[in-house]
Amino acid sequence: MTHDPALATSPHPYDSLKPDTILDAMEEAGFAVSGRLFALNSYENRVYQVGLDEGPPVIAKFYRPGRWTESQIREEHEFTLELLDADIPVVAPLAMPSGDTLGQHGDFFFAVFSQRGGQAPDVSVTDTLYRLGQWLGQLHNIGAKKPFEHRPRFSLLEGIEANNRLLIKGNWIPQDLRPAWDSLIPDLIRYCGACIDDTGPVESLRLHGDCHAGNILCRDEQMLFVDLDDCRSGPAIQDMWLLLNGEDSERGAQLGELLEGYEMFRDFNRRERHLIEPLRCYRQIAHCAWLAKRWDDPAFPRFFPWFAQPRFWSDQVLSLREQLAALQAPSISLPGQY
Repeated sequence: MTHDPALATSPHPYDSLKPDTILDAMEEAGFAVSGRLFALNSYENRVYQVGLDEGPPVIAKFYRPGRWTESQIREEHEFTLELLDADIPVVAPLAMPSGDTLGQHGDFFFAVFSQRGGQAPDVSVTDTLYRLGQWLGQLHNIGAKKPFEHRPRFSLLEGIEANNRLLIKGNWIPQDLRPAWDSLIPDLIRYCGACIDDTGPVESLRLHGDCHAGNILCRDEQMLFVDLDDCRSGPAIQDMWLLLNGEDSERGAQLGELLEGYEMFRDFNRRERHLIEPLRCYRQIAHCAWLAKRWDDPAFPRFFPWFAQPRFWSDQVLSLREQLAALQAPSISLPGQY
């Protein structure tokens, strides 16, 4: 390995995002800020609670420079506002005093949101899954009305190949693990392709894109979908599989509960269940590539020091071997489906 966290000292765009810069951006957008500023946990973007002279504080999100184009961010905002207009519970960007939902200050695009509280849903509760399924069915009805023009779409095989090339080119995988890694990737791609073939044609629609329990807030029996930063086009199952956990039989029952609510509002192609393991494989390799791409951001070596350690990569090889076995096994069955 040639990567040392101690050497990650190169200038990064977020180095210039000082408290005064944040407050100046908010003031230029028309907000009367009090000067109170509190950084919230976020790695891909930078997110702050900003106090105002009057009323409750707001949340300001400063997008990572170079990740999304202005058109892509605006499309995220438009989709979120479509969902809000359809009475789907989602935290949408606020219209700033200028009337726009997107501000710009120097190299930074930013958006402002109401502060909302809550906790992640307990997806082990069947009623919670049923209700989530109802909302996802309605969300996907809106998502299917028109395509994204600028946001990306899921490309599973191409994405695995591209992320693997990035990791290899960056010399991230220790040399003693390269033979095991290099023998696994072609098999993973082959069996992912077989699962995709088993699925057959599927509809691609606008999705939340990263719909795990951490991106859903629950309070007083109300649910809120948050953080559509990864919204993109893809199969409906992408917004469901991250909510499943446990053994195959448990995940099948959980998916059945989700679909019982979902299909009150929208039909679901049940062959999409064959995509769950390819999507899981894609996500695991994409997560490694994401950390590699962000290593020049000083926050990443600080918060993810294990990424540059050989133990992490040996664990990844073991996990990918397990993933290969999952790809070779029968897809999860829904209740009453064999």
